[in-house]
Amino acid sequence: MSRFDRYYRTQMEDSAMRELVEKELASLDIGVQIAKLRAKHRMNQTQLAARARVSAPKVSRMESRPANVQLDTLIRLAQALGARLEVRLVEEKEKRRHSRRPLA
Repeated sequence: MSRFDRYYRTQMEDSAMRELVEKELASLDIGVQIAKLRAKHRMNQTQLAARARVSAPKVSRMESRPANVQLDTLIRLAQALGARLEVRLVEEKEKRRHSRRPLA
């Protein structure tokens, strides 16, 4: 196990840190999905932006660091990519207890 792996594992034991990481990964996922669909349709960011009636820098930002993205923008991008947007509310699992003690 590398030093980074040990560090990461230690950080993920902190519930606040784990929550931040999970939130960031979920946010990045939408950007990855947009980029993959755009590539599948052989479009560059400028072409997608024109079809969705948004700016090319906005498409770039959404693919690389999608924060505070408006729902109507996602809908326009999805339509421009021949896709549909699904938004779901998923109930959170019960918070795990973090008192990991070795079994005796």
